[in-house]
Parts: sequence; C-alpha cells; structure tokens
Amino acid sequence: MSATRIATVELGRTGEQVSSVALGAMQMGNATDEASSVRILDRYRELGGSFVDTADCYEWWSRRGSRGGESEELLGRWMRDRGNRDEIFLATKGSALPAYSPDLWQADGAPDWELARRTFAGAGGDTLRHALDGSLQRLGTDHVDLYYVHVDDRTTPLEETLEALAGLVAAGKVRYLGWSNVRTWRLERIRQLCDRYDWPAPVAVQQQHTYLRRRAGLEHASIVDDEQWDYLTEHRDLGLVAYSPILKGVYDDAARRAEHWMMASYTGPDSEARLAALAEVSAEVGATPNQTVLAWHLHQTAPTVVPLIGPRTPEQFENLVPALGVKLDAGQLARLDAAGA
Repeated sequence: MSATRIATVELGRTGEQVSSVALGAMQMGNATDEASSVRILDRYRELGGSFVDTADCYEWWSRRGSRGGESEELLGRWMRDRGNRDEIFLATKGSALPAYSPDLWQADGAPDWELARRTFAGAGGDTLRHALDGSLQRLGTDHVDLYYVHVDDRTTPLEETLEALAGLVAAGKVRYLGWSNVRTWRLERIRQLCDRYDWPAPVAVQQQHTYLRRRAGLEHASIVDDEQWDYLTEHRDLGLVAYSPILKGVYDDAARRAEHWMMASYTGPDSEARLAALAEVSAEVGATPNQTVLAWHLHQTAPTVVPLIGPRTPEQFENLVPALGVKLDAGQLARLDAAGA
C-alpha cells in the first residue's frame, strides 16, 4: 500500500478537478451527531478531500415531523466555522422531499416509504427554484457547485425541468448539473433536449454502483446495469458518482450480508462467484474486502467512477482510509472483472 491521500479526477469533460472519493453527508445531523460529523469532515479535508454531497431531504425519515435539511444545516455551520466554503466542491439535490403528512411515519415512527415515493416534490420548475433557494439558505452560500435532480420525475415535462435548471445556472446559483436514479433512455433524451435548446447538460449521474452486479431479472432504475455502463463508457462527458459503493459495508461481514436488505438486489450465484474472487484478491493485497471494493472503484477509468462513501462514524471512515493506498495490478483487476456465474 502507498500513501493514503485522496487524489483528484476530472468531472466528466468539464476540466473541473474533483476529489476521487466523495463524502456523503446524508446521515450527518441525525444518525451521526454533530461532533462525529465534524470529525469526519475535518479528517476528509485533512486527507485532501473536498467533494461533499448532501440533499434537501436528508434525513426527513429520521424523526417524526422532520422536513429534512438537517444535513445541509450542519454543513453550513461547518463551512462557516472553518471558513472553507471556497475549498469545497459542494453538491446537493432537489425533487425527493415528500409532501408533508402525519402519515409519513407509522405508529412505531418508521417512515412510510410507499407514501413518500408517491408524494415526492418532483422536478417542476417552481419546485426546483424554491428547493434550491432553501438549500442555499441552509448551506449558508450563494451557490452550489453541483445540483442534482434527485429522483427522475416522469410526470413533469423535461423541457420545464431543463429550462428551470438552465435558469439556475444562468443566475449563478448552480455551476454544474447532475441527475440521479435515472434510466439510460431518459439520460439520452435529456442530453438531446439540452443540445437542441442550448441548455446546460448534466455532467454527472449519481447511481447505485458496486462490485456486485444486480441479480438477473431485477428491474431497478437506480442501479447501474450493463446498458448504462456501456452508455457512460461511450459518453465520457458524463461522470459516474457511485453511491452505496460498498453496500453499507457488507463485504466484510458474511453474517451481515445474509440479513441486510440491500442484498436482495444482488444475491445469487453471480454474487457468490464475485465474492470468492474478491476474497482472493483482498488477501493478496492485504486489505479488507470493503477496502478492496473501494480501491476497485478508484481504478476504473472507462468510465471514471467517483465512489461516494457515507460513513456513519469516524471509525467507519478510518476503516476505509487504507483503500486509498491499495494498488490492484492489471491481472487482479481482470480477475475481479471476469468473475461471475
């Protein structure tokens, strides 16, 4: 293993250099308390990281009555206290905050995700303009560097969404645009409309992507599939920001893997074969499987992948740091990529 510093990569074909590992702040201010959040953020900066990701809806589901925004507020306080806003490549998202209803929380306090998905705010022009203004106020800044449509909205005409986003860029409130949880055919349609009307096109797509491949037959708009990977390989002006790159850390723990809900999208013979290859390579490089998977992401060049990590504790963050120094040779990468049923 070599020195553990976070490198930079180009975001799409923008010329913008961003951290090769992005830090997700979803749980900051809720599951991760303020002191622990600040420790993680400071340590990330110490290692050279600057790409921080949040959303206006984080984390409404954590407590009854919440309207989200806790993560953005915490980041705003941290940037103000550190005086480092100009050093941060700041990403946030809009469109996925559900309409308020007491029914969003069940009797035991658990969120009702079915109701939430039916009542997402969506990507209407006025909705996004108001959402961004709220995000900017909570973040304590006059602009964000990257603004995503969080959940693709098929009920709003794309022209309305894209024209509104173009206005936000023109107003200086947003530097770059992105899309998340989106099908490949929709990405292509978005890009064609941007080309036709000379609107700024997305430069990043944030999708769920990890070493395991989704199980055969699974329909899932948020997980990168073969078609989307091929599309991103051919269209290098779109960078892939990969969320859940280590699937909540399940690679290190077979018992946790067996019971974790995220594995429902991956379990099967293909995953078993890839886990076996991962175990072999991890042993060879002296790293944990979680660390090796993160290193595998960092070795991707066609397309370039920026893994988005979301440690809940400072200890979880430190457990991932050695991945920055893991070197996988061509043979090991080929074995990892070729593994499968």
